[in-house]
Amino acid sequence: MPIEVESKLLIVDDLPENLLALEALIRAPAQPVFQATSAEQALDLLLENEFALAILDVQMPGMNGFELAEMMRSTERTRHIPIIFVSAAGRELNYAFKGYESGAVDFLHKPLDAHAVISKVNVFVDLHRHRKALRHEMDALAELHRQQETLVEQLKATQRELERAVRMRDDFMSMVSHELRTPLNTLYLETQVRKLHLSKANLAPFAPDKLPAMIERDQRQIQNMVRLIDDMLDVTRMRSGALSIQPKLFDLSLLAQRVVESLAQQAEAAGAEFRLDAPAPVHGIWDEFRIEQVITNLLTNALRYGGAHPIDVTVRGDEHGAWLSVRDQGIGVAPEDQARIFEQFERTADSRKHAAGLGLGLYITRQIVRLHGGEIQLESAPGQGAVFTVELPLQAPDAAQNGHDASS
Repeated sequence: MPIEVESKLLIVDDLPENLLALEALIRAPAQPVFQATSAEQALDLLLENEFALAILDVQMPGMNGFELAEMMRSTERTRHIPIIFVSAAGRELNYAFKGYESGAVDFLHKPLDAHAVISKVNVFVDLHRHRKALRHEMDALAELHRQQETLVEQLKATQRELERAVRMRDDFMSMVSHELRTPLNTLYLETQVRKLHLSKANLAPFAPDKLPAMIERDQRQIQNMVRLIDDMLDVTRMRSGALSIQPKLFDLSLLAQRVVESLAQQAEAAGAEFRLDAPAPVHGIWDEFRIEQVITNLLTNALRYGGAHPIDVTVRGDEHGAWLSVRDQGIGVAPEDQARIFEQFERTADSRKHAAGLGLGLYITRQIVRLHGGEIQLESAPGQGAVFTVELPLQAPDAAQNGHDASS
């Protein structure tokens, strides 16, 4: 669709009657005419407007038309404006030659030929409009090119994201297979050994004093598989926004104590111990099952990477909120990895050396904390342990709203 281009014309003459006559000749729609009775006034107009054409009288008091043209040619803003000189002097003065030297595109003698003036003005107005239209098209093409470049970058980013998703899926399936195979292999070997004993009528391994340890080993492997499956189910619920919370009043200090006691044997097996500092009750309205999951994930994480050192668990609260921190003295986390380990399936190179896992625990932990309107922070450095601090409001926000937030 053609654009409407306004073409401004500048006429300069020290005689008002000449200006009126010239304007009457060249006035047209979308072609406003600006008058100046001196070179100085013309310069002011040139600073404020973009002109398609300037028609200058040569003989003016003060700065004449030639001098004005030279000033126009010396300024970037006005250098490309076409100039037509008008003069009442005789042809023998050779003003036309001087005018062309000053950069004029044409020279007219008075009295003016109306048809010639209109024709010449129309030529330069058309050139100006074509030039503006071309500039508009070039700008449009440049904008289209920028949009295409943006689209290409978006497509590349989408491709990278898809490739990453495929890699994550493959890695995930590989990790799940590996993680589930470990407890399954252990159970399978246990059953094979027991079957061998039974085939030889060797009942000694099944003596009453040995059965509790046997059952405990089986339960531990089954619990490992259940934990993996639960983690995968929780991630699926979070992605779909279906993970909800059911807040009720309970004591965070008491819950932390229960979790510490339940993991005491696991800590002993890892050569570590929990040091709980929860001197006062901290009551709040949270989902007890989910907060227990948060504490369990953090303590289990500390046991994995704590290097068999004591683990400090602290619970505090006031009228503004509640805080739970877990400090270990293990391998620590490098600054560049501290944000990444809260994402799905993300683990550091050091963590892979120390323990197996899907890389879901901290992701699930952060999502649960955010469902409660809280945040989790990490302070750590390589070789200096880590401190995970959970901050919770005393009452979890509306569960329906949380379901939406967690999926975003």
